[in-house]
Amino acid sequence: MAIEVRIPTILRTYTDGAKAVEGAGANVGELFHDLDSRHPGIADRLLQNGELRRFVNVYLNDEDVRFLEGIGTTVADGDSVTILPAVAGGSK
Repeated sequence: MAIEVRIPTILRTYTDGAKAVEGAGANVGELFHDLDSRHPGIADRLLQNGELRRFVNVYLNDEDVRFLEGIGTTVADGDSVTILPAVAGGSK
């Protein structure tokens, strides 16, 4: 069994249009590097200087990894990781 990673529309160009892909790793950072080995360029969109990019939200089983251990958050087979771009703005 692997870790399911749900991909937002904006990043599906890296996954040939797939809404979800599988990956492996001991933590979120390793998972993203594993994904990058099969979907080149995706890690650059998620990580900057070894940390999550400011406008990228990542959830492990519905828990925001920023409130856990960031990219060091442990993942296991059967977990679900959801990547969501942050949404900003509003009306005046």
